[in-house]
Amino acid sequence: MRYEEFTIEGRNAVLEAFRSGKTIDKVFLLKGCQDGPVLSIAREARKQDTLVQYVPKERLDQLSSTGKHQGVLAYAAAYEYASVEDMLALAEEKGEPPFLFLLDGIEDPHNLGAIIRTANLAGAHGVIVPKRRAAGLTAVVAKTSAGALNYTPVAKVTNLTAAMEELKAKGMWFVCADMDGTVMYDLDLTGPMGIVIGNEGEGVGRLLKERCDMTASIPMKGDIDSLNASVAAGVLAYEVVRQRLKK
Repeated sequence: MRYEEFTIEGRNAVLEAFRSGKTIDKVFLLKGCQDGPVLSIAREARKQDTLVQYVPKERLDQLSSTGKHQGVLAYAAAYEYASVEDMLALAEEKGEPPFLFLLDGIEDPHNLGAIIRTANLAGAHGVIVPKRRAAGLTAVVAKTSAGALNYTPVAKVTNLTAAMEELKAKGMWFVCADMDGTVMYDLDLTGPMGIVIGNEGEGVGRLLKERCDMTASIPMKGDIDSLNASVAAGVLAYEVVRQRLKK
């Protein structure tokens, strides 16, 4: 997938972007290239915990729109990431029990944008995504979120399971959407709640699923076996909203 507006090409441009404090989601470096500027970029990327991929020249040529990548190409985020602490502070400020979305393996930017939009409208305090196997905050995500990205914080964490454990220690409960779970209407989803959504193909990863407090299934009567991830997120989020309103 290419996001022309936020693709930075060339050694100086990428190095400058890092040094100016821009949020870089991912850097592609020419495999086997060991010269000074490229090593400096790899060092900056490590410092900022940015994902680095070493790829052959053909791959860089394919990703490049200018043809002048000099062995270096980066995807910059269109929006700044927030921290999980920011989200908890937002909940506290509003006097509400925290309500968060954890997304496991949502790689389609349209799905991510739609989920951020739903999170905003359902009154969630933030969306947490992992560093790997996840769409970044690109222009496509911003557009699909219909402006919600300006209001709903998104945090990127190295390890979703570790982030969940830290939040559980702070009193949050987690419910994961899965076809084998208890029908969501029969669960108590009030209180400080995180909903965990996986992608349509594989669902929520095993480790993450095992650590959830509850597993919710969405009743389905059709002839196909799963809902789109952003729709599942919306259905489950609004059951949380319904139960909170009722309370």
